[in-house]
Amino acid sequence: MKRGVLNVCALLLSSSAMSRAPAQAQALQVETLADGLENPWGLAFLPDGGMLLTERAGKLWRLDAQGRQVAQIANVPPAFVKLQGGLFDVVLDPRFATNSLVYLSLAHGEQKHNTTRVIRARLAGDALHDSKVVFENTPKGTSAHYGGRLAFLRDGTLLITTGEGAEYREDAQRLKSTLGKIVRINGDGSIPADNPFVGRADADPAVWSYGHRNPQGLYVDPVTGIVWSTEHGPRGGDEINAIVKGANYGWPIATHGLDYTGGRISPFETYPGVTEPLLWWTPSIGVGGVTVYHGALFPEWEGDLLAGAMGHQHLQRIEMEGGTVVQRHKLLEDRKARFRQLQVGPEGAVYAVIDAVNNREKSGQLLRIIPRR
Repeated sequence: MKRGVLNVCALLLSSSAMSRAPAQAQALQVETLADGLENPWGLAFLPDGGMLLTERAGKLWRLDAQGRQVAQIANVPPAFVKLQGGLFDVVLDPRFATNSLVYLSLAHGEQKHNTTRVIRARLAGDALHDSKVVFENTPKGTSAHYGGRLAFLRDGTLLITTGEGAEYREDAQRLKSTLGKIVRINGDGSIPADNPFVGRADADPAVWSYGHRNPQGLYVDPVTGIVWSTEHGPRGGDEINAIVKGANYGWPIATHGLDYTGGRISPFETYPGVTEPLLWWTPSIGVGGVTVYHGALFPEWEGDLLAGAMGHQHLQRIEMEGGTVVQRHKLLEDRKARFRQLQVGPEGAVYAVIDAVNNREKSGQLLRIIPRR
C-alpha cells in the first residue's frame, strides 16, 4: 500500500506480531523527575532548560531542568474537568524566544455544551497574560473524545487534533463540522489560505484532515516534515497515521476495531478513498503520544517511532527503515505506567509523561530515559 507522496509503506501488524527481541533489547536507565502528579498530559521544553507541564485537573507547572516543580503558572483559563475533559497540551510558539507566546488546549464549557478550545497567551515570569481564544471546536454534549494535541508545522502554522465526541461519530466525515478532525490555523487563529477545503461552502476552512476518532498523539518530524498522529480505536483499531493534507482516515466508515458491544461499527476495514493507517493494534493498547527519535544518546534508534501505551502500560519502539515498519519492541512494561506523552529532550534523552502508575490516583510522573551506564 502506498501513502501518496510520502511513499510510506503500510505494514499492518496485530499485537500478536510484536517482537520483544530480548537478546538485543536496549538497557535503559529511568530517572523519575517528578512524582505524585494528577494526570499530567502535555510537556514543552523551555529555552533555559526548564519545562512546562500540564495536569488535566487544570494546573500548569514550570519545572526546572531537573524536573522539580518550581512554580504553578497563574492565570491559566479554567477547564471543564470531567471524565476525559480538562487541561490538555502545551506548546511554545516557534518564536517563543522573542514573543514569549504559549498555546494551551483544554476542554471548555459545561456538560450540555462543551468544546475543545485552544488559547494563546504570553508567559511572563510565572503567569499568563493577554490570553486569546484562537480555536474552538464544534460544541458537543459529552465529556469524551476531545483530541487536544498540538503541534506546529515547519511553516509556523498550528495543527490541532479534535475527537468526535464519542456520540457524534458521523461528524468525523462531515466537513462542515470540526469534530473528528485535524485542523490547521495560523498562530493568531486565522485560517491559512492553502488549507485543503478553503472556499468550499460545505466545509469548515480550518479542516486539514478528517475521519478521525480520538487522535491524542501528534508530532511533526523536523527532519522529514512528516506529520505523525496516534488515534484511539474502540475495541481494537488503535492507529498510527502519517497525516496528509486533505486526506480521509476513515472513521467510522472503515475501521479495524469493533464497538464496545462486540458488534461491527462498519462492515469495512478498508474503503476506497480512505487512507490506511501505517500501523494498527488489535486489541487496543490505549495508544498515547508519538514522537520520532532524533538524538545522540540512542544512535540505534535514529528515525524510529516511539509511542506510548496507556491501556497496556508500556513504551513501544517501532523500528523504521525507508518508511517501513521493520520490528516493534515493548519497553518498560514492569513499571505498570500509563505512557501519556513522549518527547525527545535537547540532549537526546526520552521524556515520558506518565498519566498514572498502577492506575492509582495522583500517581502521575515525569520520567527521563537514557541508556544504562
